[in-house]
Amino acid sequence: AALWAGTAAAAGNGAKVIPVRPDVGDANGAIAKAAKVLKAEYRTQLMAHQPLEPMNMVAIVSGDKCELIGPTQFQQGAQGFAAAAIGLKPENVTVRTTYLGGGFGRRVCVDYAVQAAEVSKACGRPVKILWSREDDMKNDWYRPLGLNRLEGGLDASGKPIAVKHQINSQSITQALFGLPKDTLDPFMVEASVAPYDIPNTTHQQIIHNTGFRVGYLRAVSHTMNCFANESFMDEMAHAAGKDPVKYRMDLLGKEPRFANVLKIAAEKAGWGKKLPAGRAMGVALMEGYGTYMAQIAEVSVNGSDIKVHKVTVACDCGRMVNPGIVRQQLESGIVYGLSHALYSDITVTNGRVDQNNFNDFRILRTTETPEIDITLVESSEKPGGTGEPSTSLIGPAVANAIFTATGKRLRSMPFAKALKSA
Repeated sequence: AALWAGTAAAAGNGAKVIPVRPDVGDANGAIAKAAKVLKAEYRTQLMAHQPLEPMNMVAIVSGDKCELIGPTQFQQGAQGFAAAAIGLKPENVTVRTTYLGGGFGRRVCVDYAVQAAEVSKACGRPVKILWSREDDMKNDWYRPLGLNRLEGGLDASGKPIAVKHQINSQSITQALFGLPKDTLDPFMVEASVAPYDIPNTTHQQIIHNTGFRVGYLRAVSHTMNCFANESFMDEMAHAAGKDPVKYRMDLLGKEPRFANVLKIAAEKAGWGKKLPAGRAMGVALMEGYGTYMAQIAEVSVNGSDIKVHKVTVACDCGRMVNPGIVRQQLESGIVYGLSHALYSDITVTNGRVDQNNFNDFRILRTTETPEIDITLVESSEKPGGTGEPSTSLIGPAVANAIFTATGKRLRSMPFAKALKSA
């Protein structure tokens, strides 16, 4: 509760307001004259990485040499931090990287490699450090909680004429790499500027250090910012009495790659068709790492139980070398992101992480995995990334479908918890 309270109050407690980009037009003036004004807050939870293979490293310290053998996403960091910890020159530390067994950003932090080097030096023999799942769950470098505040103004026809977007979170780059205070952290604002043609916009960043240790997690800030933007776009569409896909399409005249993936996804999903009783569709759109994507989720809700039946994806990632691997990356990102959107949650009581293992940090089971229908757009554009973007769209697509199915607007993750209190 204190983590959330501090983050929410940061703007009023003297935290510097950092522009994400120069303002476009006059958002405050346009909202003051708008026919309808909407305000909303969206919250994304603390999140553990939880790769299948827990943290581990072999260290062999002998004299003034050290060899590290194991999974890491940051070889220079493992080398440098281990060298500093045991008093060696970095050039005397060799790092041999194995397959990761899953990383998702957790293995950018190299505390386990440093620990192995320290133990090897202390006992004078080769050692292998292997963390338990419980060690890993309670001592992660967690994705920080995120609070996104949005305000929008609609004209008499329901068209958005202004949007203000304020991002409140902790800076991972400050925590890990010493980004100077009150400096824009680009890894907090990814996908914060939506692609829609809105004449007046303001985008702001507010950094609040909660004191909790944080790290980069797959898709980094795309997930929290896409959830906020695409949920709010849906709220504006419904407030205007417009179809959510058409509402978006009408605002994408200057964005042909976005318009194309949205058109393909809507057609493939059969947007607008009659669905089985109790089912509804939701849509989300985003660009991340040079990849343009639309997702449509088909969902049903029974009490507080949410079932995602199908996810339809249109992806323009530029030139592809191996389309099969592209599909695998998109599928894995959707399953990973859907686990977080529906179930996974890190909570803290009296300074201690509550969760221990997969019994109380729930992830998607095989039987809960939806059908995933992917269309890859042939393109001669430069290659984009595919390992991360699909993780971010699934949350808002599902949330928007839940609203259509139930009339309940979920503005916080995980949705299974949020739905019980909605």
